[in-house]
Amino acid sequence: MAESMKGLKRTCRCAELREDNIGEVVTVMGWVQKQRNKGSIIFVDLRDRSGILQIIFEEGEIHAEGFAKAERLRSEFVIAVTGKVVKRSGAVNENLKTGAIEVRADSIHILSESETPPFPIEAGSKTKEELRLKYRYLDLRRPDLQNNLIMRSRVAGLIRQFMAEEGFLEIETPMLTKSTPEGARDYLVPSRVHPGNFYALPQSPQIFKQLLMCSGYDRYFQIARCFRDEDLRADRQPEFTQVDMELSFVDEEEVMEVNERLLQRIFKEILDVDIELPMRRMTWQEAMDRFGSDKPDLRFGMELHDVSDVVKGCGFGVFTGALEQGGSVRGINAQGQGNMPRKKIDALVQYAKDFGAKGLAYLAINEDGTCKSSFAKFMTQEELDALIQAMEGKPGDLLLFAADTNKVVYDVLGNLRLELARNLDLLDKNEYQFLWITEFPEFEYSEEQERYVAMHHPFTMPMEEDIPLLMTHPEKVRARAYDIVLNGTELGGGSIRIHQNDVQEAMFEALGFTPEKAQEQFGFLLDAFRYGVPPHAGLAYGFDRLIMLLAKQDSIRDVIAFPKVKDASCLMTDAPNAVNDKQLEELGLNISAAVQTENGESGV
Repeated sequence: MAESMKGLKRTCRCAELREDNIGEVVTVMGWVQKQRNKGSIIFVDLRDRSGILQIIFEEGEIHAEGFAKAERLRSEFVIAVTGKVVKRSGAVNENLKTGAIEVRADSIHILSESETPPFPIEAGSKTKEELRLKYRYLDLRRPDLQNNLIMRSRVAGLIRQFMAEEGFLEIETPMLTKSTPEGARDYLVPSRVHPGNFYALPQSPQIFKQLLMCSGYDRYFQIARCFRDEDLRADRQPEFTQVDMELSFVDEEEVMEVNERLLQRIFKEILDVDIELPMRRMTWQEAMDRFGSDKPDLRFGMELHDVSDVVKGCGFGVFTGALEQGGSVRGINAQGQGNMPRKKIDALVQYAKDFGAKGLAYLAINEDGTCKSSFAKFMTQEELDALIQAMEGKPGDLLLFAADTNKVVYDVLGNLRLELARNLDLLDKNEYQFLWITEFPEFEYSEEQERYVAMHHPFTMPMEEDIPLLMTHPEKVRARAYDIVLNGTELGGGSIRIHQNDVQEAMFEALGFTPEKAQEQFGFLLDAFRYGVPPHAGLAYGFDRLIMLLAKQDSIRDVIAFPKVKDASCLMTDAPNAVNDKQLEELGLNISAAVQTENGESGV
């Protein structure tokens, strides 16, 4: 039966004790990790968020009732123990912070009993994620997840401290906002007071932080909750956290400089890693040409080679056909992989097809200098030699080629490069390669909408020399935008904002907005700009992604307390779920078509 604490006070957490505490009488509380009954002595590993402490219950040293309680202990019982800290009687456990000591119990209170949990509460759990997420409150007891969330809290505190030192003000912006369909899908919230109308949950505080600059607050930041109704992957969630900031009277250099120092402090304080400043910079075009990605991983080489001029006019129709259609032929050199089995090469070909390739041409250079290739018979020896030279190929190398539109070639080879790095174990999680990507395209063409859309958002300032091209050649306009990338992951992005009315009007026109539509969607911002707006710029980090990399995890679900799964549902609470008719009636909603949910009930 569970007992009350009866006035007991915890004196410390389990793993806060050290050899310096030997001789002290302490009271510790936590969960039983393991109980080992050796007859007259019972060993208990007691766990709390700080770690594990060994407790000794010895018959004769503790009263009989207390020893009987210790015999009953099972995994996940919650107990309070009072006893003396002593030097460990057995061998020192080097794997524990408390491995040199133990507590010899004088008394025990069983505060709560536990059923047998559905999986072991241990670090590095092999239990399927679906089961762990269903019982997330148990999963969160695991030391590795607790360490991740403790780190997350520490980083948030460091950010707040740094931003305050730099003169930033922490200001909250609304969670119930106006829907602006330009961008990802909004989560909509029906209004009871205004039937038929909806709020949107914020995808970011973008407009409000710009309004704060108009209001003279100069430097704003917020650790903000954001929402996007989009397809999920390892580094995405429907609700996520941004470290959001905006600054007035600055240019790109100042925004980058303050953020470099912020990241430098975080990595030093959390990981004791020294980040060298200034960080590398690369234009978007250079990144695409060299790595096929606007978030390149610089921990390994295997850069792209443009061999379009070399294969121009050769006898291989796949190459020449792509060039005739305005595309390109590019390749990567997997050094030392010339003896890769055909089965693995075929797997790479299939992988490339998943990213739009019609196929993947390859050329393996044997150690004796001869070649085996999927296309050699279509080219002369001179053409092959020139191609190998252009690829910096040598005996033992494997050359892989994609030929298509630039977009497809970049996508195929950029992803193939990463797949090879994973397969060859080239990705060191203890290496940190930061990079700023600059001069993004202002627009990208949407086949679905048959128009140009903003690559970032409609308030991004074009490069000054490109402003005249807004209406005539939007595909050539570069943005004053910048992303911060770490090890192939986009940590955050930002831009210089448009603060001149004429440029903003031209931007909206290039995006196909009529003045009336622009006013309807963004009128309050445009109206604010009529009353004196300072030049301003900003940036937002994906806080979850940053913690994921600091914690050396592969998924942001491992650094979020209660994450959603791929279909945006919560396995623990069974959200989203149906609501009752009264709630729907209050909101003026009717369900026009019911679908059968997985549990067989009628739902929206």
